[in-house]
Amino acid sequence: MKAKTARVALVTGANRGIGFEVAGQLASKNLTVIMGGRDREKGLKARNRLAAQGLDVHFSLLDVTDVTVIQSAVDRIVDTFGRLDVLVNNAGIMIDGRTGILEIGLGLLRDTLETNTFGPLRLSQACIPVMRRAGYGRIVNLSSTMGSFHDILDPDSSTTAVSAPAYRMSKTLLNAITALLAKELQGTNILVNSACPGWARTDLGGPRAPLSPAQAADTPVWLATLPDDGPTGGFFRERRPIDW
Repeated sequence: MKAKTARVALVTGANRGIGFEVAGQLASKNLTVIMGGRDREKGLKARNRLAAQGLDVHFSLLDVTDVTVIQSAVDRIVDTFGRLDVLVNNAGIMIDGRTGILEIGLGLLRDTLETNTFGPLRLSQACIPVMRRAGYGRIVNLSSTMGSFHDILDPDSSTTAVSAPAYRMSKTLLNAITALLAKELQGTNILVNSACPGWARTDLGGPRAPLSPAQAADTPVWLATLPDDGPTGGFFRERRPIDW
């Protein structure tokens, strides 16, 4: 198929919560958006909700823990649309909220890392060659302040009572991936940044969170649409740099 003139974005975990809002906001900015998700039925329902608003959105079955599925999905996007300009690594899990670092099992840690860390790395590795050929790319890794060393050691942090060592470590490592990719991609016009969306009312964040998913999507969408002179290798919340 002939390459589209509109930029094409892939958003993982886009069938609900922040990912759904990121997909909708990017499509509202006239991007073609591929909504990745593990559940076909839920993914198609989410896609149809946005398509009913006249947005250019599509669904792709995507399990970020399966390297074969990842490569197939990226190849299919490029075959269909001729390009892939933006990757938003949103899919994530937190399954160890009440577990301490001294008790955590390696199986739980591996499961968390597969989704939150290895998935974004594999997707970036699959997408970057496509972006290199076009001389343009934006990669946004949905991280968390909970992965910040500063936050972990700050006794006054709002998250100090939350253990979640696997989740925290997965986001710390994801930030390292952001920095390393940004370093390697200097001068290519592929900008790579981490975003903390804040505490939002999602299945993960719960109903008491102060932010709506739409508010939480603002910084990731901003980073996904940065101009060519925008920042790279940074960690942002509310569009402002925060401590690693």
